[in-house]
Amino acid sequence: MKKHFTALSVLFFFTLLLLHAAPAEAQCQLGVPAIKIGAQGAASGPHADYGRQIEMGATMAIEEINAAGGILGCKLEMKFMDDENKAATGVKNARYLVAEWGAHFMVGTDSSGVAMAMGPVLAELKRIHFFTHAATHRLTEELVAEKGIKEIVRVSVPVYQDAIVAALIFKDRPEIKRWATIGADYEYGYVAWNMFKETLRKYRPDAEFVAAVWAPFLTLDFSPHVAAVMAQKPDAILATPWAGEAVMLLRQALIQGVFDQVQVWWQAMGGSVDVLEGIASEVQRDRFKGKLWATARYIHNWPDTPENKAFNERFKKRWARLPNYSAETTYSALFIIKAAVEKSRSLETAKVIEGLKGMQINNPGGLRVFRAEDQQFIYNVPAGRVVMDPKYPIPVLGDLKVFAAKDYYRHPPFTPVAATK
Repeated sequence: MKKHFTALSVLFFFTLLLLHAAPAEAQCQLGVPAIKIGAQGAASGPHADYGRQIEMGATMAIEEINAAGGILGCKLEMKFMDDENKAATGVKNARYLVAEWGAHFMVGTDSSGVAMAMGPVLAELKRIHFFTHAATHRLTEELVAEKGIKEIVRVSVPVYQDAIVAALIFKDRPEIKRWATIGADYEYGYVAWNMFKETLRKYRPDAEFVAAVWAPFLTLDFSPHVAAVMAQKPDAILATPWAGEAVMLLRQALIQGVFDQVQVWWQAMGGSVDVLEGIASEVQRDRFKGKLWATARYIHNWPDTPENKAFNERFKKRWARLPNYSAETTYSALFIIKAAVEKSRSLETAKVIEGLKGMQINNPGGLRVFRAEDQQFIYNVPAGRVVMDPKYPIPVLGDLKVFAAKDYYRHPPFTPVAATK
């Protein structure tokens, strides 16, 4: 009996030791079963790749954060929804994600129109949405800086990149004097053209703006737009249709011999992976004659850092594709959320916003700095000539021109920019 009791005692003692030594899963220090991330983007229709890249970027970030222990011991969950590039759908999704699904934060959104419709609703819902694509300057300049909606944070660079950077590059090309635009026939296209003209005039009062033609959303046949612009004999063209429309526009411009006649074609957001994939064959055959320039909110071949290279490799391994800018900005948004929550030790909107103040964070796209006045993260993004590089399966941007964000981001107090033709 004594031996039996001793054996049981020893077994109990070692059981306690094993239980004490076993690594228990960390408990969520924020008192929730999981931190819920609501995500949305255009996941159907001609711009579906951008929404899917939002989902891929968010998914990969959440997998990595959870594998490393979560945020203060809290695991992350995500629900992604298609906003169809429609304002009403985006608003409906936001209400569902917060009121019914219980989202603590939201990320994504491609369309500026969807973003502007969501702004007042976010204030009502009292949840922060980290915008990772929508480019309208009014989102942060008007809704945040002017109207004080603090539930809006933008991680991606706005329309400044498409317009002001173009002017800063080509102001030093005196042989390029006559400019025209084939513009997207909505606010984005109007603002990009107006910002470009305003900036270029400061440096080049001799610049001429000889034609502006406007292509409605989902245009398929750009031939009349190209013909109308070329009739005015421009030296250069600034184009703002994007995604698949940009690919069709560029191919139709080739058919009409545009690249034999102009010195430069600036394709806003032409550094996006889907556009580069779409024109890879033409770039390989040098059909653009080295005259095609582009930019994006992030490009996969810059910055040339170990962090960005590793991100590209992980993304390719996970998804068998290179990351688009909407993937990188959304991936980075999740790590921004992580840093802000860990600093504030809270999920409350006001405390998390305080946690964002003063933030400087390294992401695959480089150093992002939070600007409290308009809740815009600012970071450098280059522009360049579209070229082939043997290190990559698709075209990249070469001859890179990199401007400090302070040189091309607009600064508060903001002056109005015409959002009309």
